[in-house]
Amino acid sequence: MIPVNRRRFLAMALSLPAVASAAVNTPTYTSSPDLIETLLARAHVPRHSNELWVLVDDKEAALSVFRGNELVERFAPISLGRSGAKTQRTRGGNVTPLGEFRINRFNYESQWRTFMSIDYPTPPHARMALEKGIYSQADYENYFDYYRRNGYPPQNTALGGAIGIHGLGRADPDIHGRHHWTQGCVAVTNEQIDRLAELVGVGTRVVIR
Repeated sequence: MIPVNRRRFLAMALSLPAVASAAVNTPTYTSSPDLIETLLARAHVPRHSNELWVLVDDKEAALSVFRGNELVERFAPISLGRSGAKTQRTRGGNVTPLGEFRINRFNYESQWRTFMSIDYPTPPHARMALEKGIYSQADYENYFDYYRRNGYPPQNTALGGAIGIHGLGRADPDIHGRHHWTQGCVAVTNEQIDRLAELVGVGTRVVIR
């Protein structure tokens, strides 16, 4: 897992309009722009000219690896959640979450050959869940408390978890080539996940849009 030091955690938390606090009562919210869509508007811009990062494009059903603005590798078609990709995901909905993430763990013994976990749900996802009533104020506070103590987001809240990029394992390649079939993850072929594992690492930024 990527350790979240105090400075990074505070930066994540303070970037949101309402940081969880046990002393704050649940406020009344008015409708606001989709926070994830707002963040995605600039997520495709590299953080620096040499940044290695991943772009998962729902409309193109493609995964691309970039070095800065230069394309390094492209995999298509890929499979996403069988209920599509959306900015707001809830547990059991079979939706791939849109947003900006970081790879935080590799499992080379997964049934899907290799599983690259991403840090979903992110603080902006938690913020949106609070605004939409999916999280209570207590849920929101517990989310940040868990993140602060463990260095990664909780995986068993109403937003679900265990989202990542993985191979097929023993899944049917024909179905993979024709349909979105996952429960919310991004799936590529076994050969492609092997190649991707050579390129990326813990901390690599992943944009799903």
